[in-house]
Amino acid sequence: MTLILALIRRDLSLSIRQGGGVGTALGFFLTVMVLLPIGLGPDQALLGKIAPGALWISLLLSVLLSADRIYQQDYDDGSLDIMTMSPVPFELVALAKAVAHWLSTSLPLAIAAPVLGFLVNLDPRAIWPLALAMMVGSIALSLLASIGAAVTVGLRRGGLLVSLLVLPLYVPVLIFGLSASQAPGSSPDIATPSLLILLALALVSVVLSPLASAAALRSYLK
Repeated sequence: MTLILALIRRDLSLSIRQGGGVGTALGFFLTVMVLLPIGLGPDQALLGKIAPGALWISLLLSVLLSADRIYQQDYDDGSLDIMTMSPVPFELVALAKAVAHWLSTSLPLAIAAPVLGFLVNLDPRAIWPLALAMMVGSIALSLLASIGAAVTVGLRRGGLLVSLLVLPLYVPVLIFGLSASQAPGSSPDIATPSLLILLALALVSVVLSPLASAAALRSYLK
């Protein structure tokens, strides 16, 4: 456990020093939120109607922007080869890398998204449900992105391929995330069941994503 925590701290420190992943993701997210109202015009009712969907789609795309960074640097400098020889199971190493990505990129975006909702006239009653749904859903987003990053780690310029591989896996997260982001009092009230399903998706990702990521990485490191 100490080694896993040390690996997470290492990745967080590298992310803060380099600033590329989270900075690019936040910059992209903010750009979409600023340009969307300009493109759609001053119709506040329309903006409020599409606000949760726009925020969720921006979150998904922003997370994908930094997905290829999860393993790429460690693969290039040989750190992943050393990690395979450590006493820690490689599946836990993959889980630690995904957790570090979530803490450094997905979680800050999930926290910032409801705050930036005022740019698209988000219903104030939906802020807390949206924040909770995004924090739960962002766990699954990082873990699923980890699978795509592992599959393409040995390919040059594999960022686009990561998006093509991961986007279909993001569809259930998007569907139930939107349903869980409903403002209180909406009819029909499906927010709570959708949030529970979203939590189940996150837990399934916690179990399956490290296994799939480790298997993909081993195929490149043989």
